Amino acid sequence: MTHRDLPTSSTASQTAISVLTALLEARTGQQIAAYRSWRLDTALKPLLRARKLDTLDQLVTQLLQGSDRQIGDSIVDALVNQETSFFRDALVFEMLAEAVTDVEQDGRRARIWCAGCSTGQEPLSLAMQFAERRETSGASMPEIVATDVSDAAIVRARSGRFSQFEIQRGLPVRRMIRWFDTTGTDWVAKPELLALVTYRRMNLVSDQPPPGQFDIVLCRNVLLYLSTNTKGQVFPKIAAALKPGGMLVMGAGETVIGQTRVFEPSKRFRGFYETPIEARS
Repeated sequence: MTHRDLPTSSTASQTAISVLTALLEARTGQQIAAYRSWRLDTALKPLLRARKLDTLDQLVTQLLQGSDRQIGDSIVDALVNQETSFFRDALVFEMLAEAVTDVEQDGRRARIWCAGCSTGQEPLSLAMQFAERRETSGASMPEIVATDVSDAAIVRARSGRFSQFEIQRGLPVRRMIRWFDTTGTDWVAKPELLALVTYRRMNLVSDQPPPGQFDIVLCRNVLLYLSTNTKGQVFPKIAAALKPGGMLVMGAGETVIGQTRVFEPSKRFRGFYETPIEARS
């Protein structure tokens, strides 16, 4: 991707746009398409206010001076797309329950990795689903590990704190009351729910996956922001993190077809992907 075709933002020179988009891509592998360059202004306005700056050019000047080590992290945290909600694509969670049951038939405890967990709604949805299953059937809890490239997102995820708007996106009242307490206008996940998820910061492109191998990796609506070459690095890394027969779950608008040969559509679960049989050891 080149940046010279990006339209100029209202508060940024072409040079500032190039620096900011290059920083995001270098740190996370994510790209900002030309038609979405308006996100620079929108996403960075709070950071400009916090630093008492008027323009993105001033922000870039501070970045390039190199005297503030946190400014790069702050910029990346602001630009990373954190769109998420509880039980997003409900059918996926139904199939995940079936997939976990299949794993447990071998007498094993399932391991799930949420890669690109944002502020925690996805892993907490899994935790609620399987904790409720445990209450009704006595089935064991899968191990849930959640990672994200953004330090700020991980801090928020660990806090389990959500606004009224966030909590209502995907959660019925019964689950809000069962698993969350109110604090002012916010809703905070109960300690017993938070304890079911292990969070850690991780860059999918440059860092190693969490220790051990997983039965299921959820990487939904993350890879679509990466370049083709970067996806070529990430797919094999995810495949190596899966146990033989393990599955990758991507977003509704994503596919591995034409993207990689290390995964193929699952014959067991529609919309899931697994490594080819000949590639399994």
